[in-house]
Amino acid sequence: MKYTKLDFVTSVLGIIIYIIDLIVDIWVSIRFFHEGQYVPGVLTVSFVLFGTLVVQCFSYSWFKADLKKAGQEIQHCFLLLHCLQGGVFTRYWFALKRGYYVAFKYSSKTDNFVEEQIDPHKEVIDRVTDLSMLRLFDTYLEGCPQLALQLYTLLENGQANYTQYAAIMVSCCAISCSTVDYQIALRKSLPDKNPLKGPWPKLIYLFYKLFTLSSWMLSIVLLLFLNVKVALFLLLLLWFLGILWAFKEQTDFCASRSMEFIYRIVVGFILTFTFFNIKGQNTKCPMSCYYTVRVLTTLGIVIVFWFCPLSIFNSHYFIPISITIALTLLLGIIFLIVYYGTLHPNKSKETTLDEIDGKPVQRDCRMKYFLME
Repeated sequence: MKYTKLDFVTSVLGIIIYIIDLIVDIWVSIRFFHEGQYVPGVLTVSFVLFGTLVVQCFSYSWFKADLKKAGQEIQHCFLLLHCLQGGVFTRYWFALKRGYYVAFKYSSKTDNFVEEQIDPHKEVIDRVTDLSMLRLFDTYLEGCPQLALQLYTLLENGQANYTQYAAIMVSCCAISCSTVDYQIALRKSLPDKNPLKGPWPKLIYLFYKLFTLSSWMLSIVLLLFLNVKVALFLLLLLWFLGILWAFKEQTDFCASRSMEFIYRIVVGFILTFTFFNIKGQNTKCPMSCYYTVRVLTTLGIVIVFWFCPLSIFNSHYFIPISITIALTLLLGIIFLIVYYGTLHPNKSKETTLDEIDGKPVQRDCRMKYFLME
């Protein structure tokens, strides 16, 4: 597998979206404080800090593991960079610098593989995959709560300024792009996984994730209007169940026990919003159960809201929102079935397991126990 010029352009777009998302978050929080909405402002800052801190922890842990594997000691400057929230930017610098050389200047006919002792294309792909996963963590830890908050404030006030519209659009774009980008990068980094070829599998996968997530986010917002305590209890319960499932599966993604514990907490949080395969194994039954519960919960929230009209909520929004929730959920399930029924990449010929993604073979890759569905 080669790291192409198109891959380099995609990596550049990735850091541009990351920076725009960060700028919009800061802009939104400042706007909230300026308008005297201190609770949304504090929540926005908290979401950003929570996602960033977790991402920096994983990034630094991976730097240590990579340098230890190479027989080197980690430098104190890396710790300082991560403490200053510069770990992701440092990774982008290394990945883009090496990626530019591989995509535009490297030639296997003129360079000696034996001297380099490693395929430079695989090296860059692994670095980009690490970045894609860090962006995925940041997107779901910060972007999803941020999106729910923006939708809630929009519906509560009955009107929105350009800042809120920008935040909602950027959050949706960041979530969608990071999800698809990670799936593409991951499959490219694993030798026993066929890549997503052509635009249709990527688009169908994007629509499946986008529509199922959209219906769930709107349902959460409706439940917040109905009863904040009930909504928080439901989200915490789902988070706890996700953590329990991660412990039940005995994930071994990280090298240290402490980072593995954090990873399982992050897994539980992401499972609150979307489904993914946490250990690269057969997930047909768990995924079916997950979306069955998702459909029943979503329908339950909408039905309860129909029988509990609230004066605080603008009734003119309720019918369109209910229709949007039903349609996006239906479309999301349809795209899910289409993707896994006809467009999901087949296993390589060396692997004969009849599974959604198959049991992982031996891979010299950090992502050997993780595969986004």
